Amino acid sequence: MTYSTKLTCPIQRTIAFVGDKWKIIVLHTLTTGTKRFGELQRAMEGITPKVLTRQLRDLERDGLVARHVHPQVPPRVDYSLTPLGESLMPVLNQLHDWAVAHADEIAGARAREEMRDDDRRVKDSAA
Repeated sequence: MTYSTKLTCPIQRTIAFVGDKWKIIVLHTLTTGTKRFGELQRAMEGITPKVLTRQLRDLERDGLVARHVHPQVPPRVDYSLTPLGESLMPVLNQLHDWAVAHADEIAGARAREEMRDDDRRVKDSAA
Protein backbone atom coordinates (compact mmCIF):
# COMPACT_ATOMS: atom_id res chain seq x y z
CA MET A 1 0.00 0.00 0.00
CA THR A 2 1.38 3.39 -0.97
CA TYR A 3 1.09 6.67 0.88
CA SER A 4 -1.45 8.01 -1.61
CA THR A 5 -3.73 4.97 -1.25
CA LYS A 6 -3.71 5.38 2.55
CA LEU A 7 -5.26 8.85 2.18
CA THR A 8 -8.92 7.92 2.22
CA CYS A 9 -10.15 11.11 3.84
CA PRO A 10 -10.92 13.85 1.26
CA ILE A 11 -9.39 16.50 3.53
CA GLN A 12 -6.13 14.52 3.84
CA ARG A 13 -5.96 14.08 0.07
CA THR A 14 -6.58 17.77 -0.52
CA ILE A 15 -3.96 18.87 1.99
CA ALA A 16 -1.52 16.36 0.50
CA PHE A 17 -1.80 17.79 -2.98
CA VAL A 18 -1.64 21.48 -2.06
CA GLY A 19 0.25 21.29 1.20
CA ASP A 20 3.84 21.90 0.21
CA LYS A 21 5.79 25.13 0.24
CA TRP A 22 5.12 26.32 -3.31
CA LYS A 23 1.81 24.96 -4.62
CA ILE A 24 -0.41 27.43 -2.78
CA ILE A 25 1.85 30.27 -3.92
CA VAL A 26 1.63 29.06 -7.54
CA LEU A 27 -2.15 28.92 -7.29
CA HIS A 28 -2.32 32.36 -5.69
CA THR A 29 -0.06 33.84 -8.37
CA LEU A 30 -2.36 32.48 -11.08
CA THR A 31 -5.43 34.16 -9.54
CA THR A 32 -4.49 37.37 -11.36
CA GLY A 33 -4.65 35.62 -14.73
CA THR A 34 -2.74 33.50 -17.20
CA LYS A 35 1.04 33.54 -16.79
CA ARG A 36 4.04 32.25 -18.68
CA PHE A 37 6.68 30.19 -16.90
CA GLY A 38 9.11 33.12 -16.56
CA GLU A 39 6.39 35.38 -15.16
CA LEU A 40 5.54 32.79 -12.54
CA GLN A 41 9.18 32.32 -11.58
CA ARG A 42 9.78 36.07 -11.24
CA ALA A 43 6.63 36.45 -9.13
CA MET A 44 7.79 33.73 -6.71
CA GLU A 45 11.16 34.81 -5.42
CA GLY A 46 13.34 31.88 -4.48
CA ILE A 47 11.73 29.09 -6.50
CA THR A 48 14.05 27.23 -8.86
CA PRO A 49 13.00 26.33 -12.41
CA LYS A 50 13.13 22.63 -11.53
CA VAL A 51 10.84 23.04 -8.52
CA LEU A 52 8.42 25.29 -10.41
CA THR A 53 8.23 22.76 -13.24
CA ARG A 54 7.45 19.97 -10.75
CA GLN A 55 4.79 22.05 -8.98
CA LEU A 56 3.10 23.00 -12.26
CA ARG A 57 3.10 19.37 -13.44
CA ASP A 58 1.59 18.21 -10.14
CA LEU A 59 -1.08 20.91 -10.20
CA GLU A 60 -1.87 20.13 -13.83
CA ARG A 61 -2.12 16.41 -13.01
CA ASP A 62 -4.52 17.22 -10.16
CA GLY A 63 -6.71 19.33 -12.46
CA LEU A 64 -6.05 22.67 -10.75
CA VAL A 65 -3.85 24.27 -13.42
CA ALA A 66 -4.20 24.22 -17.21
CA ARG A 67 -1.16 24.26 -19.50
CA HIS A 68 -1.67 25.73 -22.97
CA VAL A 69 1.04 25.34 -25.61
CA HIS A 70 0.82 27.87 -28.45
CA PRO A 71 1.93 26.55 -31.86
CA GLN A 72 4.60 29.11 -32.62
CA VAL A 73 8.38 29.42 -32.78
CA PRO A 74 9.79 29.77 -30.22
CA PRO A 75 7.19 27.74 -28.31
CA ARG A 76 5.05 29.67 -25.86
CA VAL A 77 3.41 27.97 -22.89
CA ASP A 78 0.83 29.62 -20.67
CA TYR A 79 -0.53 28.45 -17.32
CA SER A 80 -3.88 29.33 -15.81
CA LEU A 81 -6.25 28.12 -13.14
CA THR A 82 -8.87 25.63 -14.21
CA PRO A 83 -12.44 26.01 -12.92
CA LEU A 84 -11.50 23.44 -10.26
CA GLY A 85 -8.46 25.52 -9.27
CA GLU A 86 -10.59 28.66 -9.14
CA SER A 87 -13.09 26.89 -6.89
CA LEU A 88 -10.30 26.15 -4.40
CA MET A 89 -9.22 29.79 -4.06
CA PRO A 90 -12.02 30.97 -1.69
CA VAL A 91 -11.05 28.15 0.68
CA LEU A 92 -7.36 29.07 0.52
CA ASN A 93 -8.27 32.74 1.03
CA GLN A 94 -10.23 31.80 4.16
CA LEU A 95 -7.26 29.77 5.40
CA HIS A 96 -5.02 32.79 4.81
CA ASP A 97 -7.39 35.09 6.68
CA TRP A 98 -7.57 32.66 9.61
CA ALA A 99 -3.78 32.32 9.71
CA VAL A 100 -3.27 36.09 9.72
CA ALA A 101 -5.93 36.61 12.40
CA HIS A 102 -4.41 33.98 14.69
CA ALA A 103 -0.69 34.27 13.93
CA ASP A 104 0.14 35.92 17.26
CA GLU A 105 -1.83 33.31 19.23
CA ILE A 106 -0.08 30.47 17.42
CA ALA A 107 3.34 32.03 17.90
CA GLY A 108 2.63 32.57 21.61
CA ALA A 109 1.45 28.98 22.09
CA ARG A 110 4.56 27.66 20.37
CA ALA A 111 6.84 29.87 22.44
CA ARG A 112 5.17 28.69 25.67
CA GLU A 113 5.50 25.06 24.62
CA GLU A 114 9.17 25.53 23.70
CA MET A 115 9.79 27.05 27.14
CA ARG A 116 8.10 24.02 28.76
CA ASP A 117 10.25 21.69 26.65
CA ASP A 118 13.38 23.58 27.72
CA ASP A 119 12.32 23.34 31.38
CA ARG A 120 11.74 19.59 31.01
CA ARG A 121 15.17 19.09 29.45
CA VAL A 122 16.83 21.01 32.29
CA LYS A 123 14.95 18.97 34.93
CA ASP A 124 15.76 15.70 33.12
CA SER A 125 19.46 16.53 32.86
CA ALA A 126 19.59 17.51 36.55
CA ALA A 127 18.06 14.22 37.64
